[in-house]
Amino acid sequence: MPEGLLLQDRQDFATETDRARLSAVALKAYLRLVDQWGLSGQQAAGLLDVSSSTWERMKARGKDRPLSQDQMTRISALVGIYKGLHLLFADGMADDWLKLVNSGPLFARTTPIDSMIRGGIPQMLEVRRYVDAVRGGL
Repeated sequence: MPEGLLLQDRQDFATETDRARLSAVALKAYLRLVDQWGLSGQQAAGLLDVSSSTWERMKARGKDRPLSQDQMTRISALVGIYKGLHLLFADGMADDWLKLVNSGPLFARTTPIDSMIRGGIPQMLEVRRYVDAVRGGL
């Protein structure tokens, strides 16, 4: 840990204060990802592990409510995947990669999107590590 930085000074998603402060920006980033990746409402809801009706409410007025620690973690992982893909591929392929069937063992002949919806946060973190490793970041 850098000198002068205390553990209690570290930002995380555990406290409601941090989540309240960061939720609007996180949701705005996620809405842009959903649009950029061309995700359906069902896919967007699935990645956040919420129902389609909850997703619609979040889009309409979600900026007023703090996201959960789980939702913040999911969005953080997805933003990292987005950044990694855009470092690895040209824009079109970077945005399409998640919707292409992948024969790699991590994806079991499904799309990365479907694998992350099914596998939740652990799979999202694995996909992020995979993208970082492919681009030489690990």
